[in-house]
Amino acid sequence: MSAIRFGILGAARIAPMALVRPARIVDDADVVAIAARDPQRARKFADKHEIPRVHATYDELIDDPDIDAIYNPLPNGLHAAWTIKAIEAGKHVLCEKPFTANATEAEQVAAIADASDRVVMEAFHYRYHPLARRMQDIVTNGMLGTIEHIETAMCIPLPMKKDIRYQYELAGGATMDTGCYAIHMARLLGGEPEVLAARARLMSPNVDRWMQADLRFPSGATGQMTCALWSSTPLKISIRVRGTEGSMKVFNPTGPHIYHRLSVKTAGGSQRENLGRTPTYRYQLDAFCAAVLHGEPVLTPPSDSIATMRVIDAVYRAAGLTPRGE
Repeated sequence: MSAIRFGILGAARIAPMALVRPARIVDDADVVAIAARDPQRARKFADKHEIPRVHATYDELIDDPDIDAIYNPLPNGLHAAWTIKAIEAGKHVLCEKPFTANATEAEQVAAIADASDRVVMEAFHYRYHPLARRMQDIVTNGMLGTIEHIETAMCIPLPMKKDIRYQYELAGGATMDTGCYAIHMARLLGGEPEVLAARARLMSPNVDRWMQADLRFPSGATGQMTCALWSSTPLKISIRVRGTEGSMKVFNPTGPHIYHRLSVKTAGGSQRENLGRTPTYRYQLDAFCAAVLHGEPVLTPPSDSIATMRVIDAVYRAAGLTPRGE
């Protein structure tokens, strides 16, 4: 194929930033269709973003033979079912994070993806920016000595109580939304953690607006993950790593194209690095297209998604809450 033809499930607010605008500058991608529960909303979205076709239903879009890949930005609780339908229809899938509602669903999707020849990728866009690779290199190359402690945080203000991200039946909650980033970054830098304890503050029964979890990594290093959709810390997106020979701080690791700061302190002095302003979503789309067209590996395959969802489930259980979808 000369370019990957994308269809979008739902007129989600993230879709223009995550796919529509990057596709305008990525020659290998073309957004050709959309479907939404509200046909009028789909038509309005299509007209605004110059998408040529509007399908009446999600099934109709998935079954369109002129679509090669599906972008799935539906509510969390719908990710698994519609990703599976898309794979079974022969489509490649770029699925928004979190990949599914829980680890069991992630395993089910992964099994179906593995049995196909389709590319299935979770949209942790930050992971494809050079900053993520540089953070990982600094932690693993010995510059900081033996790693002792890793802290990751993603706290944002979302005071709208009726937002879908607060609905349990749609797999909502802070740990699902911002926490999946904090957990993914912790895994990137420390490996697969054990959840030692967790503390939650709730927006409604079983739905967290703030969560903090204590972690232990395979190396023996300790860790802490903090996330929020509404808390006394309105905005905090950061990483702190302490080693025996130095420390690393990163400001805004998930949106480095907007602004970021990476600082390292060792006995030899301090340094700051900037890894550029190219949008994370551009890198992500390039990686997805390279996987589909040229068989390149992706950094966030279903196996990685399973590992993230296992930690999310463990955090909920440690906080005395029920994992989503159970």
